[in-house]
Amino acid sequence: MLAKPTSKNQITILKGIIDQIPDASYFEAELSDGVVELRPLKIYSTRLEEIHAEVEKLGLDPERVREAIKWAGSKWPGLFWTQSGS
Repeated sequence: MLAKPTSKNQITILKGIIDQIPDASYFEAELSDGVVELRPLKIYSTRLEEIHAEVEKLGLDPERVREAIKWAGSKWPGLFWTQSGS
């Protein structure tokens, strides 16, 4: 299928493709050997206050939680969408 960039370098993903990825609202984009790859991401809504309260209730050390998230992200790239440097 042909897709042409707009004057603002935006590309519309064709309906026939998007219909096959029903829950995709965000994509990870990567350039690999001159090919643009898009991978659908699932974004989960979170309530940070509830997460912090649960961590505290369970007596977990926040630094250990950060380490666990970092470890999980290294095992399953793309699992967590984080700002660079975090």
